[in-house]
This record gives sequence, C-alpha cells and structure tokens, in this order.
Amino acid sequence: MNNIQDKYSWKLTDLYKNKETFYEAVKTMRNNLKEIETYKGKLCESSDNLYQCYALYETLLINFDKIYSYGMFSYHLNMADQEGIKLFKEVENLSSEFSTATSFITPEITFTDENIINKYLSEDKRLKPYERDIKDILEKKKHILSKEGENLLANYSEIFSAPENIYDILTNAEFKFGTLVDEEGKEIELTDATYTKYLKNPNIEIRKQAFHLMYKKYSKYINTITEMYLSNVKQTVITSRLRKYSSSLERATIHDDATIKVYEALMKGVNDGLEINHEFISLKRKLLNMNEMHLYDIYVNPFQEEKDEISFEDAKKEVKEALAILGTEYSDILNEAFEHNWIDAYEKPNKRGGAYSSGVYGVHPFVLMSFTQNKKDVATIAHELGHSIHSYYSSKNQNIIDANYTIMVAEVASTVNEILLNEYQIQHEKDKKKKAEYIYELLEMIRATFYRQSMFAEFEKEVHEKIENGEMLSAEDLNKMYYTLNQKYFGKDIIIDDKIQYEWSRIPHFYRDFYVYKYATGISAAICIATKILNKEEGFIKKYINMLSQGCTKKSVDLLKMVDVDLEDSNTYKVMTQFYKEKIDELRSLI
Repeated sequence: MNNIQDKYSWKLTDLYKNKETFYEAVKTMRNNLKEIETYKGKLCESSDNLYQCYALYETLLINFDKIYSYGMFSYHLNMADQEGIKLFKEVENLSSEFSTATSFITPEITFTDENIINKYLSEDKRLKPYERDIKDILEKKKHILSKEGENLLANYSEIFSAPENIYDILTNAEFKFGTLVDEEGKEIELTDATYTKYLKNPNIEIRKQAFHLMYKKYSKYINTITEMYLSNVKQTVITSRLRKYSSSLERATIHDDATIKVYEALMKGVNDGLEINHEFISLKRKLLNMNEMHLYDIYVNPFQEEKDEISFEDAKKEVKEALAILGTEYSDILNEAFEHNWIDAYEKPNKRGGAYSSGVYGVHPFVLMSFTQNKKDVATIAHELGHSIHSYYSSKNQNIIDANYTIMVAEVASTVNEILLNEYQIQHEKDKKKKAEYIYELLEMIRATFYRQSMFAEFEKEVHEKIENGEMLSAEDLNKMYYTLNQKYFGKDIIIDDKIQYEWSRIPHFYRDFYVYKYATGISAAICIATKILNKEEGFIKKYINMLSQGCTKKSVDLLKMVDVDLEDSNTYKVMTQFYKEKIDELRSLI
C-alpha cells in the first residue's frame, strides 16, 4: 500500500495487531461467555452475584465491541475477499452466542421482587455504574407479561413479522414497473432504485412517465397491500394492549425513549407552520418557471448542478473551517480524526457502498465512505464526523453500558454539523448562483425531513387511532386519508395528482410503526442547536459538549433539555419553521 492509500485508509491494527491476536480474543471471549452463564438462575440471589455478573458483562461488551468491529470492518473493506467473509461470519456467530449467553440477565431482574433489587442498589455501592441499566429494566417491568405470556409472544414473533416480510418480497422481488422512454428514444426499465433519479430529470415527460408507471403498479395491488398493512397495525395494537400500554403510540414512544407529548407537540408545530411550506412550494413553481406544477416536479433542482470537484485535502479544510465555531477542543478531535486514520475515504474494489460512522469503545470511531471528489461529499464527511465525535465524547465519559445513545438523539450531532457546514458555504460563496444552490439544498433537506416525514407521521397516527377505536378501514379509506394530507401539506400552488393517493403503499417504514417522526424531531433539535451556535450564545458550546458526553445516562428528552431543546413543547418546532422561513426569504432576495 502506498503512502497516499495509507493516509486515507483505516488501520485495523488499532483494534488488533494481526489476525492471530484477533482469534485469541475470540477464544478468550468464548471462555468468558461460559463464565457469565454460571450466574444463570442465581443472578439475584445476592448483591455480590449481581455485581460480579455485571462487571463481567461490562468486560465482555468492551471485548465484543472490538471483535465484532474488526470482523465487520475487514469484510466491508473488501466484500469479495474470502478471508474477510470468513471473519465476518465468525463475529456473526459470536454475536449470536453472546446474545444467548447473556439473555438471562433482563428476565431474572424483571421477575425478581423489585424491593430486593432496590435494596441491593442502595446498599452495594459497587452497583452504582450499572444502576441506570438495572433501573431501566425495572421501569419496563410493568409492560412485561408472565414468563408463559412472554414465551407465547416470542413463539409468535415470526408470524408477527409476516406482513412486512411479504410486503418486502412483493414490492422488491416481484414488482415490475415497466419501461419509460428517455430523451434519446430508448426504452429503459423503471425500478424502485431509479425512480427518484427520474423524478429529478429536467425533462417533464420523463418525470411524468416515471410517476405514472410507479403508481400504476401500486394501484393494481392496493387491496393486497392494504390487507398487509392493516394486519401489521392490528398486530401492533393488540400487542400494545396486552402489554398494558394506553395505545400503540405510547408503546412506540416509550420504546424510543420519548413520550406521547413529543409526538403531539411535533404534530402541532408542523401544522402551525404549514403555510411556510406552502410558501416554499410556491417559490419552487416560480423558480421552475411553470404555470402548472405537479407533485412529480418537486424534486427538480431549478439551479444547474455543476459537477464541482474538490480534493480530499480541500474537503478536510472546508469541514475544519466550518466547524471551528464549535471551539478548540472539538477542532482538536477533528484533527485527530483526519490525521490518525479514523476515515477510510476512497472507493476500492468490492468496498461496501454508502457511508457510516461506527464507534469502538476504548479505541476510536471508524468512518467509512467513498469519496469521489464531488463537492457534495464534503457534507458526508461533516455528517459522519458528527456521529464520530458524539461517540468519542460519550465513550470517553461513560462506561460501555451507558455510552450508547438512543435513536432520538443519534442524528442530532451529525445534522448540526451539516447545517453549520451549509451555513459556512453560503456565507463564503461569492457566486450568487452557487450560493442559491446551497440555500436551496438546505431548504429541500428541511422540506423532505421535517414536513414530509411529519406528513407520514400524521397518517400513521390517524390509521392507528381508527383501528384502536374499532373502525373498519378499506384501501379507499387509506387512499383518501393520504390524499387529503397531501393537499394540506403542499397547499394550493401545486396540482395534487390523483395517483399520489397510492404513495402510502410504497413507504416501507410504515411497517415499523411510528418510526418516521424521529427524522422530524431530529432535524428540529439540530436546527435549534445550530441556531444557538451560529448566534454564538454565551456558554452554549460547553452545554452542547456536555450533552454529547452523557451517552444514555438520561432520557433522550432530558438530554436535549440540557441544550434548551424541549421536544415536548411545540415552540421548539416553531424555531425550526422560522429558520425555514428565513432561508426562503434569503433565497428569494438573492435571486
């Protein structure tokens, strides 16, 4: 490997010196798994047993984190390499063994008298590092069934997942959407993967063809998909009742470390700010110079996208300058990431696509991406390093059990970085057209992440409530509900095409009940935080770093309150929509 490749590639030796050392760690891990199983059936007989088991569990987690990461990273660097495949299979098997060996911990704490557990916690100070995790188990106890009930539900788990599995097979493997004719008169097959690309095509006929082909197929199977979706909803409703939740929404939000108040505040906030979204839609129509704008036109960028190229070194420089506002300590960690091989930057044969950041406790985070010298890749670097530095702070300040953070806050730090980068690019760009493109891209991100995902969330809430109230729903009912929501969210300056009523049926996230609202809350929190950073609010950076350092030691809603973001208050979303409004005005004045 030459020096250039060395500079922009991971060093897996940061994890293990060589494969022999790795396999020694795997062997030790398996021996330790046998040791932890000796506590099965007697975990809660004494506070010493509880402590010794948790102390060993903590060590196992640290070692497993390194082992699994080494196997996964080796595989992702070359997914055709047989040795890498072998390593990944090894850690996958070990993952299953680890889960099986430690599966007794939660049920044994759950089914032990709560007074006994609390006595251990108050009297044995050695348990303090594990108190949050143990109390979290006790808190969920009221929603746990008897051992027989839990076993019954577990045996039905495969049946419960059937609607989603059938939907995936039908729409991914069996749907053929037909062909469209491109600018050169060639027939091209439309796929779900290429659909968005065609919606962004400057040629309106191509966009129109793609839109109608897509929903022609879904409309043909709408009754079948309706039955699958409603079966999934009914299963969720029944399970929520069995587990003594007031509703399926309460069950979902508690699982997310959130509350029903968060969901309701989001719904109020987005509905109060709908006119601002209508304003952006109207501006879109003017920018596209269209007398009539359809829903299949909204993805077109009205500014010519130049294929700006940038070197990785210049991209690093831009990210560092944009994020310098976060202070010296944050900048030093960024330098550490860039200079000490946290990032595997470039495309390689058979390397995994996409981008991610994966923290490894006690080592450092690892970022995988495929840098193509496209200016848009700069945002990917800023985003993934947001995750990385979040992981860095939480791992540095918490034990491994408390270092993980929930999905409610997972995208906040990464999105804050993107917003700070975008603002830096807008302020430092001299070319008006390019500046307008940056602003437009930020507005599109907000529209797609805040308004679109909130529309999905409102649809889900309405469907679940109707099922909980015993209403019988048909495909026609769902179509009408969804079409009406489109009218509400997009406004009167766009034609709400009849076929959009079927769009709900191609959203796979709906089979993971109440998942999408977290995208909207995440970007709202990020914009509140980024706004305070950009305004240089005194003492705020310190509060922000402190929040990133907490891991999961507090509830997600309480974590964000540390940086003055209250997701249960609709005014939080007003800050979001006001930011959106300001950027619309900025774009309008610029052009």
